[in-house]
Amino acid sequence: MREFLSKIRTLRWDDHRYYHQSRINQTLHLVSAVSFLFAYALLFVNPAAAGIVGWAVGMVTRQSGHIFFEPRCFDHINNASDEYKESIKVGYNMRRKAILIAVWLSMPVLLYLSPSLFGLIEPAAGAKGYVHDVGMSWLALGIAGIIFRTVHLFFLRSPAWGLAWACKILTDPFHNIAIYWRSPLALLRGQWLDPIEPEHRHA
Repeated sequence: MREFLSKIRTLRWDDHRYYHQSRINQTLHLVSAVSFLFAYALLFVNPAAAGIVGWAVGMVTRQSGHIFFEPRCFDHINNASDEYKESIKVGYNMRRKAILIAVWLSMPVLLYLSPSLFGLIEPAAGAKGYVHDVGMSWLALGIAGIIFRTVHLFFLRSPAWGLAWACKILTDPFHNIAIYWRSPLALLRGQWLDPIEPEHRHA
């Protein structure tokens, strides 16, 4: 168990120092984390709404922070190029995220063109049914995305690393709130980048 938790800490530290230097990105992750916790609660009462909140709010705020505000130039703090960071990214790097986002955006179009999703589901009745089916398809996509990358990591690294990544992803909302709740205050002070110390490491 200690080794498993160490893997999660390593994944979190690498994710933070490589991909969360922007205070704006951190603040958007804070908003995303709160929305994901709300989506977690909705899973028990309205799974379709959970899928809509998770993707339309949680993922949009989270990924817009990476796309528009996170530095993509040479990382002097970690002495690493963007190409290097993308090549060692354990989870979804920007290329993989682009594919996932493309599939996410295509789901409402597919359900509009084929309400039965080519015979896989019962066609929705009216606008409310359509929105419900979109939410369920987004929820299914999120679950499938986690399972796919977890199993993929089984072969790329090991089952332990794959499960550690899945655990890290599912608990990220709690962790993001814990480490980024001060980020909006830092922004108000005019601090655009987190002064991450290169020698700092989690135990």
